[in-house]
Amino acid sequence: MTKMFFDVFPTLEVNGDMKKLLSETEVTRVGMNHEKDHIRIYLNGTRLIHKKNIYQLEKNIHDQIFKNRHMDVKVIEKYQLSEQYTAEKLMDLYKDSILEELKNYSLMEYNLLRSAKMEFTGDSHLLLTLENTIIAQTRSHEIVEFLEKVVCERCGLDLSVELAFEEPKESKHKKNSDLQIQFEIKNILKRVQLHEESAPAKAEEVQAGNDVQTADTSTKTATKEQNHSKESAAGNNAGNANGKGENSFGKKEFRKKYDGGSYGGYKKSDNPDVLYGKDFEDETISIEKIVGEMGEVTIRCQVMTLETREIRNEKTIVIMSVTDFTDSIVLKIFTRNDQLPELLEGVKKGAFLKIKGVTTIDKFDSELTIGSIVGIKKIPDFTSVRMDTSPEKRVELHCHTKMSDMDGVSEVKDIVKRAMKWGHKAIAITDHGDVQAFPDANHAISPDDDFKVIYGVEAYLVDDLKDIITNSKNQNLDDTYVVFDLETTGFSPDKNKIIEIGAVKVVHGEITERFSTFVNPEVPIPYRIEELTSIRDDMVIDAPKIETILPQFMEFCGDAIMVAHNADFDMSFIIKNCERQGIEKEFTIIDTVALARILLPQLNRFKLDTVAKALGVSLENHHRAVDDAGCTAEIFVKFVKMLHDRGMETLDQVNQMGQASPETIMKMNTYHAIILATNDIGRINLYRLISLSHLTYYNKRPRIPKSEFVKYREGLLLGSACEAGELYRAIVGGRPEEEIIRLVKFYDYLEIQPLGNNEFMLKSDKESVSTIEELQDINRRIVKLGETFGKLVVATCDVHFLDPEDEIYRRIIMAGKGFKDADDQAPLYLRTTEEMLKEFEYLGSAKAEEVVITNPNKIADMCEKIAPVRPDKCPPVIENSDQMLRDICYTKAHSMYGEELPAIVKERLDRELNSIISNGYAVMYIIAQKLVWKSNEDGYLVGSRGSVGSSLAATMSGITEVNPLPPHYLCPNPDCKYSDFDSPEVKKYAGMAGCDMPDKICPKCGTKMNKEGFDIPFETFLGFKGDKEPDIDLNFSGEYQANAHRYTEVIFGKGQTFKAGTIGTLAEKTAFGYVKNYYEERGQHKRYCEINRIVQGCTGVRRTTGQHPGGIIVLPMGEEIEKFTPVQHPANDVNSDIITTHFDYHSIDGNLLKLDILGHDDPTMIRMLEDLTGISARTVPLDQKDVMSLFAGTQALGISPEDIGGCKLGCLGIPEFGTDFAMQMLIDTKPKYFSDLVRIAGLSHGTDVWLGNAQVLIQNGTATISTAICTRDDIMIYLIGKGVESGLAFTIMESVRKGKGLRDEWIQTMKDHDVPDWYIWSCKLIKYMFPKAHAAAYVMMAYRIAWYKVFHPLAYYAAFFSIRATSFSYELMCMGKERLEYYMAEIRKKGDEASKKEQDTLKDMRIVQEMYARGFDFVPIDLYKAKAHRFQIIGDKLMPALDTIEGLGDKAAEAVVDAAAKGKFLSKDDFRDRTKVSKTVIDLMDDLDLFGDIPQSNQMSLFDFTG
Repeated sequence: MTKMFFDVFPTLEVNGDMKKLLSETEVTRVGMNHEKDHIRIYLNGTRLIHKKNIYQLEKNIHDQIFKNRHMDVKVIEKYQLSEQYTAEKLMDLYKDSILEELKNYSLMEYNLLRSAKMEFTGDSHLLLTLENTIIAQTRSHEIVEFLEKVVCERCGLDLSVELAFEEPKESKHKKNSDLQIQFEIKNILKRVQLHEESAPAKAEEVQAGNDVQTADTSTKTATKEQNHSKESAAGNNAGNANGKGENSFGKKEFRKKYDGGSYGGYKKSDNPDVLYGKDFEDETISIEKIVGEMGEVTIRCQVMTLETREIRNEKTIVIMSVTDFTDSIVLKIFTRNDQLPELLEGVKKGAFLKIKGVTTIDKFDSELTIGSIVGIKKIPDFTSVRMDTSPEKRVELHCHTKMSDMDGVSEVKDIVKRAMKWGHKAIAITDHGDVQAFPDANHAISPDDDFKVIYGVEAYLVDDLKDIITNSKNQNLDDTYVVFDLETTGFSPDKNKIIEIGAVKVVHGEITERFSTFVNPEVPIPYRIEELTSIRDDMVIDAPKIETILPQFMEFCGDAIMVAHNADFDMSFIIKNCERQGIEKEFTIIDTVALARILLPQLNRFKLDTVAKALGVSLENHHRAVDDAGCTAEIFVKFVKMLHDRGMETLDQVNQMGQASPETIMKMNTYHAIILATNDIGRINLYRLISLSHLTYYNKRPRIPKSEFVKYREGLLLGSACEAGELYRAIVGGRPEEEIIRLVKFYDYLEIQPLGNNEFMLKSDKESVSTIEELQDINRRIVKLGETFGKLVVATCDVHFLDPEDEIYRRIIMAGKGFKDADDQAPLYLRTTEEMLKEFEYLGSAKAEEVVITNPNKIADMCEKIAPVRPDKCPPVIENSDQMLRDICYTKAHSMYGEELPAIVKERLDRELNSIISNGYAVMYIIAQKLVWKSNEDGYLVGSRGSVGSSLAATMSGITEVNPLPPHYLCPNPDCKYSDFDSPEVKKYAGMAGCDMPDKICPKCGTKMNKEGFDIPFETFLGFKGDKEPDIDLNFSGEYQANAHRYTEVIFGKGQTFKAGTIGTLAEKTAFGYVKNYYEERGQHKRYCEINRIVQGCTGVRRTTGQHPGGIIVLPMGEEIEKFTPVQHPANDVNSDIITTHFDYHSIDGNLLKLDILGHDDPTMIRMLEDLTGISARTVPLDQKDVMSLFAGTQALGISPEDIGGCKLGCLGIPEFGTDFAMQMLIDTKPKYFSDLVRIAGLSHGTDVWLGNAQVLIQNGTATISTAICTRDDIMIYLIGKGVESGLAFTIMESVRKGKGLRDEWIQTMKDHDVPDWYIWSCKLIKYMFPKAHAAAYVMMAYRIAWYKVFHPLAYYAAFFSIRATSFSYELMCMGKERLEYYMAEIRKKGDEASKKEQDTLKDMRIVQEMYARGFDFVPIDLYKAKAHRFQIIGDKLMPALDTIEGLGDKAAEAVVDAAAKGKFLSKDDFRDRTKVSKTVIDLMDDLDLFGDIPQSNQMSLFDFTG
């Protein structure tokens, strides 16, 4: 008794089409053996199921039904196929399945059948031709038996097989083999010293002709063959082995005690290759096979990371992660401290080692590790790197880098270096839609290299040159039309058949006749077509054949104009069948898809059902020809009316109207195409196209219309690209010959690629290609087209990764992006010339050489060696800027210091201005001056960043408030202007700040003098030769930053400024998640060290683009930005009005001026404080004792530490000094002067300057806050003071501050000049240092804010909470001190488990706690008075802003303010209607009693009118 499959297995889960197929399949029998460990399931169906799906079904049944028990599941299928099937037709559809099955049965027979020729001489007679080999002779009958069993028994068809044999053909893919061999011998002799005794260790690598070198651990692999057959040789020979080998894994008793135990450390062998422990000769095991505690194992590996940790008892643990490129593992070695240096001489990162130890689970991280190391030996590099040994080299013209969005995984510099190493003369860089790898590609070669980078792009090309109406003869719109639709067995008119024709005749806008018929295709209808159309074999078996139907249909059509939806597809079948039957006919064709793009621009998709819905046309049986034709006819009639309404009368007018707009282009199909720049004109034209594709035509991808390409074609070559190119698509889609010819003529050269690149098409239901031979035929046809039309045909790899093993990185990234076929990676690696010649040998050796070597080299020769970025500097020009800067500086200097300037001022100003002007930097000063003056004029202070405050010219021109002169007194009386630089009391403060000095009365006029100067050398900014590139960074108020950016356009002109672009790449943390998730989803456990190894190959892949927060690139007048870089919107946001540079700004900031106009909270806070108090921040003294006391205690605030949770200082909430880290520094250093605060700010902003460095020196008394290295300037000044030559002192400072350390010769020079050892030690530790000018500018802002905190507390708290608080909560913080401290305690209880939001909330709570402690309080929010984002002073209290209410965002808060301004709220319902605030937030506001007596509803009761 038979049952339907899901009646037998109702709970079984299967995916997609398989579920549908099984639902129509019967189970005829289920059998099980006596032991109940084998089950056989017999199926009977009418539809073929591919064997790989049967295997998956067996797995599903086992995993879901027989989980946790041993059960061998076998599915045996049988088919009752339709009469359309013959053995020949079955083989067309089922051959891949047969091969898959045979592969599981016998790999040898699979290879024989795969390479055999199959020719049917009748429907059931097969001539099977095999190569005449002994294996073929002995196994051929088994193949015949297998075929007959499948075809006859399983499928119920007749088959007789006739065997034939032919002599194997000799491969001719190697050119000039004698020369080839000689070339390889030369290569080998270069690498191998034949006289060395260790030669046998390298023998197998020599035989393979492989170049042995140390490569990056993230990109190497060892093949399985290497891991097995080579293990013994590589390991034992390296250690002077006797070759006997012994497998220590699984065959030896585990030994707990042995010589050189876990604390051995010293060598116990005379063998010079032994680095640790004793000698050993064991055979190695690959790391991927180490899956548990297996006792002793021996591995060969390369060290990836190494760290040492000192433990007690004068011992050190060495922890290293190692890999053999099959997997990775951590090793731990314990050694005595005195033996560590000797061990680390040989055991270091990158070393190749053979190691014997014991596998054990680490008790700290539960990871499997190798410990109890018996011995470590050094061995040769066991990895193999492919080399191109062909005498004549190819050139790769299609190569992707990590700049191809989440697609390419190789660094461009690695690609270029590989091509150079292989002896290729050039390589083309062609990323998807962008050119962001160009600068790095250029940096990978030197100008002297005899190598050329060809700069190009794989563009998304749109064919906007094609008319809406094909072959228009200017017919009238009211002419006769036949609107038709076809159903077919597939997508290719060459291979597939028509199964239904439906047509409607339209005359003068009216439907007059219909034509509808099935067609017998004489082949089985594929299951997916039956699913789509509901047309089955039995419905067409008795229908007429196309030979009968087509003439009838042509007669029905007559001279009518042909109309179809996606007409290219339907007409290709009509034209192809007309050709076969010798029917000559010229068609005028209208595509309703193209018409819909023009007439219905609001649509994003133009499928038939979408268009029908938009026009209100009924479509009941979609994907049936007769219904689709009727629907299309109604659509077309409506389109004709719309065209008439636009004044159209003829088809030519429609074509003219249809010239594509950007909106239309953004909805058209894109095709891949390669564009290469042949010269600098071409480079600029390419950049213009890239800009247009990102700014004007971007929709999901950057599109280049053919019309734009034609406009900018000079200096460019256009190649037809890969299977996604329009030529390849046209061939696969069976487009008419004239269409293919039109496409070929448009391209400069044609491209073919290895079969493996396109093998994915064979597995796709949507492709018409089903065999390797068909892929070969497509390439052959492209070659033939090239010959016919005089186009060079080149073979390319479409490189996405360098080596075959690197596909893992792309696989993981694609899986992370959700690609279901991520595990089926095409072999998109860079191939050698030999590999490519082998790949294309089916074209014949001469043609293979032409497409692989000759033609790519010809293309390369057409391309000049060019630079992707202009080499010259192009600063903007401001007329007379040199004199303007002199005038501004001297005017200011005279206004401060008098008509006769003090010698120190004049000398410094002259020296600076001469250096600035002679090096062409005056224009930068003038630009910065204009921006700062404009901001000041609009009421906002500007803080300087970086070392610009080192320049007196910057101070005098108003760019910075920091005065870099030595401390001095200056009389502010305009009639006096006395200054004192030289008195002994002033000299005492050298190196400090003027505000550190005591107050002094002017000896000339009795006025209290100003105290100026921070003692900062100009050379920090421009160097002693004035040739250091200046970088003027400015901190504008965050709320003024956009104004400053806009003002740059006023200065330079519209279209001359661009935001500095950035490139966002896959970060290590994100890549780690991708890798971890990939293996977890596949049920594979990977050790963290292996995950980290793979992560390194995934990082740096482009994800998006962005913009520098304040960077503005300035283009000189008269220049075009595309001469330097393309431009785009940040993150390709088409709604953004911001335009950024396409290149990362670092790539072009040496050519174009970059301004750093950054947004910062301090100037915004200063502005609010000034507005609230009416006191200018410029008048705030920098020597106020109460303010200074905040950095030592809390007395100035009138509170004790106990009032604010034990915080010892009063500088909570003060910029630079308000964090726990900074406050601890203040406690440790005990600052007394303003200059001490500057030094502390330098320490806090540096990396490895305070912790473990200055902190240690100050704590142990070696140094003080005054003598420790705090800012970068300290180093230069100190070394010059010690007698070190000034230029060298500057160079040492620059190296140390960038974290590059000290050279040996510098250390010696420092010692020669009595620089103490602690100072040198400190320099070596530093990773990054802050400039003193930057620290001084920050501290000036911070000190002013601190002054307001002491003397205008409510203004301070209002400004802090409005601008700096990030997580202020009205509910938690404004309900009184007790409630606040309760919530603070709750968060503190959580410790490290507190969320980021809770931690931020706690920071704000501490400031609120301080405010309460000082006796201040909040008033409740008044809906009619409260501001959206700013706190207000109401009497002696603060009113919080509306956005402090939990859940009330910025926009909602602004909506409440706007609504309140328009009148009182009648009810809470009215409030909700007018503000659109959510009910949840309204309920919270109600709980907080913010609505007062406002009723819930404004509905009136009858009783309101009584009484």
